[in-house]
This record gives sequence, C-alpha cells and structure tokens, in this order.
Amino acid sequence: MDSPAVPIREVRVERVLARSSGVPELDRVLGGGLVPGAAVLLAGEPGVGKSTLLLEVAAQTARSGVRTLYLTGEESAAQVRLRADRTGAVQDELFLAAETDLGAVLTHIHDVAPQLLVVDSVQTISAGDVEGVPGGVTQVKEVAAALTRVAKTRNIATVLVGHVTKDGSVAGPRVLEHLVDVVLHFEGERSSRLRMVRALKNRFGPIDEVGCFDLSGDGISAVTDPAGLFVARHHTAVPGTCVSVTLDGRRPILAEVQALVTPSAAERPRRTTAGVDAARIAMTLAVLQQRVGMRLHTHDVFVSTVGGARIIEPAGDLAAAVAIASAWKNREVPTDMVAIGELGLAGELRRVRDLPQRLAEAARLGFRSAVVPGEPGRPGGMVREVDGMQVVGVPDIDSALRALDLAKADATALLRPDRAAPQRPVLGLV
Repeated sequence: MDSPAVPIREVRVERVLARSSGVPELDRVLGGGLVPGAAVLLAGEPGVGKSTLLLEVAAQTARSGVRTLYLTGEESAAQVRLRADRTGAVQDELFLAAETDLGAVLTHIHDVAPQLLVVDSVQTISAGDVEGVPGGVTQVKEVAAALTRVAKTRNIATVLVGHVTKDGSVAGPRVLEHLVDVVLHFEGERSSRLRMVRALKNRFGPIDEVGCFDLSGDGISAVTDPAGLFVARHHTAVPGTCVSVTLDGRRPILAEVQALVTPSAAERPRRTTAGVDAARIAMTLAVLQQRVGMRLHTHDVFVSTVGGARIIEPAGDLAAAVAIASAWKNREVPTDMVAIGELGLAGELRRVRDLPQRLAEAARLGFRSAVVPGEPGRPGGMVREVDGMQVVGVPDIDSALRALDLAKADATALLRPDRAAPQRPVLGLV
C-alpha cells in the first residue's frame, strides 16, 4: 500500500491543477489546460494534423521552461526536426526520440524526466513480452496501460495519439478509452484548412466545448473567433441566403445557409444538400409546401452552407426555410438579419436553448435584426430591442415569411376564412 486512506479534506490538490498547454483553443476544450498525471488520447484521421498540433503544444510547453519529451513511432527524428524547423517548434527544453519499443520508451522517460510526454502514436509502440503485432488489441491495451501508470506515478501530463477506424471511432479496444482521463477527437475536411478539436470524455472539464484551428504549410494556429469563416459577406443582397447562429458545444457560431430553387424537368426533382441534415431539409420542404403553399414538388432544390460549416442542430431550420423561400420567390432578405428557430411539422416555431447568447453573438458581429420563435404570452410579430438588435418573435413559419415579405401572394394559399388579411412586413424589404 503506497499511502494510507485520509479524510478527503486533507487530500492536496495543488499538484493536479491544470497547466496551460500554450494553445488557448486546446485549453478551452481541456477545461483549462493539461493536468499533471493525466492521460489524454487524441484521435483523428490520418493526415488531419494531429502530429502538427501536438508538436506545437510540445514547443509552446517547452518555451515556458517545462521539460517536454516527444516520442515518435511513425516518423524518424529527422523528419520531425524538419517539421519543427518549418513551424518554429525548435526549443531547448523539447527532447525528441524515435522509438517503437515500450522498454526503450520507458527508459527515455526515466532519463529525461519530462513534465509533458507526447507519444505519436500508441498503435506503433509494442511491448516485447506481450504477444501480438503492434497495433493489435493486446499490444495497444498493454502499452496504453503502461504509459498511463507512468503518467500517474511520475505525475507527468501525457498525450497519446490514436488512430480511428473507417466509421470515425477510436481504433483499438474500448478499454483504451477507459484507461485515459480525456478523449479528444481532431477532425476537419481535407479540402479545408479549418480543424476542430472536440472532447468525447473529460474527467477535468466539460465535454461540450470545441476548439478551432487553422492548418497551413507553416503549421497550425488557433482560431479564437471563427464567426467569419462560415458567413459570406455579400456586397449586395442575394436571393436564397440567410444566416443562422448555431451552437457548437458552448460556442455560438454564425453560419450562412444558401438555397437554389429551379424548375425541374425530371419526374422526381432533385434534393441536394451539403453541410445540413438532408432529413431536416426534406421536412422543411414538406412544411413549406403544406403549411405555406409553396409548390416545390416541381422544382429542384439545392441547400448548402458556406465555408464547410455543418449545421446539425434544429436551430438552423428557420434559416433554411427562409433561404428556400427567398430563392423560390427570388427576393432578397436583409444581409444584416439572422433567423434562429426550430421548425415543427405543424409549421410552428419552437424556441431553442441559449437564445440570448446567440443573439448577443450576432449583435457583436454587426447584425441589426433577428427573427426568432415568439415567447409564450406575447403577440406574434412583436418587435423588441435586444443588445441593440430588432428582434421579431413569430409563432410559426407563415408569420416569419410574412415578416420578411416572403409569403406566397396566392390568396387561396394564405387567406383562409379563419385567417386575417396579410399584414405589411415587419422587417420590410424592397
């Protein structure tokens, strides 16, 4: 027994306080930084930039005077040095070794006595006294367990690089994720420089944060304000565009939805999407046709986002509906307006979480008006001031399109006996 049990009030926590990694966006996801003695697993597809990110973390940590050991099993030491020269990661306190044997890795850890250990990657390290090939289930389990034990006993913050399978999950046995304290996923499209880090498991912080990075030939840099990446600022208003505010973790991000509606000569019109959920777009088209009277069954509809953004939450439904209606009617919406809300099958608009935070972010970026779901007990179409913005609360999609002067002008579709005559648009256009 290493130490006796003590009352919880007497347990010292000073040695496990998080220390900054030197990369603010990574610290955001980790919950403040790297915790001494913690084991972190960073998983991602090949070529996404995992090694570049961790070399930057190692360099920033070494620059602050913290001894760092970078162990690579996938590249030679010379290859890593060349990348370090290119990205400016050469530091006196950064030690480098190329090893694939677990015994040699443990020897390097003993000799260098680092405070931060980076192993790239855990699938390339093998234990000589364990059966199986490197990367196999038995080998990965033993190597990860040994490195985690060293991290705990020597109080070393340890980052392990892991591979992913074809479906995007962490390769290797599930016990690998249970052995470590933090599981991070590094993702990004190959056609884009934008990279994102998400926490799938975190014993020291939240799991709903996301970090944004810009990967280039000169290395990787943090993107502290990614709002402008997913919004195309048009010099003049363009039909078929609308901006929404989505939440990625806790971070509000503006994303522009673009739509194109064209007559179709095919028996089955095309429905093409990119960056949005195809099922939700199909639902939106059905609601627009049934509840608003837009005859979209004879038109091809294309819906996409700008800059590779992915809108997966229902809060983008209203922006998609407005963009489609704008393209169908060939009428612009204001370039300084955002639309936020979930669309129901009955055509009603439902409120989404953290709406004040979304509106504050839109106001910070210069947007002057917003269309959102109405609040219970308040009349539809009521305009109020929020953070210097004109915010219009509407109960359903029909009211939202009327406020933007995008409703169908066909009296048979809109002027039902139980409905009043159309009112003038609240956010009037040309």
